[in-house]
Amino acid sequence: MGFVGTLITFFGANLMRAWLGGSPVISVVVPTVLSTLTSYLANRFWTFRHRDSDGSGREVVTFFALNGVGLLIQVLCTGFTYYTLGLHGSVAYNAALLAGLGLGSAFRYWSYKKWVFTPAAA
Repeated sequence: MGFVGTLITFFGANLMRAWLGGSPVISVVVPTVLSTLTSYLANRFWTFRHRDSDGSGREVVTFFALNGVGLLIQVLCTGFTYYTLGLHGSVAYNAALLAGLGLGSAFRYWSYKKWVFTPAAA
């Protein structure tokens, strides 16, 4: 499901930046939030469907909190490239976006497995 989320974020960010003139950071945040909503549903009902939910809402809160950390990773990569390094071109933007997506996705998958979609207690 990470691939679908990556596509939503990548194409959404480029669309917002190029066609709508969004800032590089906002252009990452909005599609990532949409990707997060899609990702939760896909992970809950497909990737980790074999793992039970305790129904307490802990899973949802933890999922979105950890996605906030993943989003922060993406924003830091994009913001660092654009604002600190001063690289404003499309190639630099997409390289930073892909680096942030890769690092953020790795963190998300690891954290989902460890804290969100945990095996049911025996």
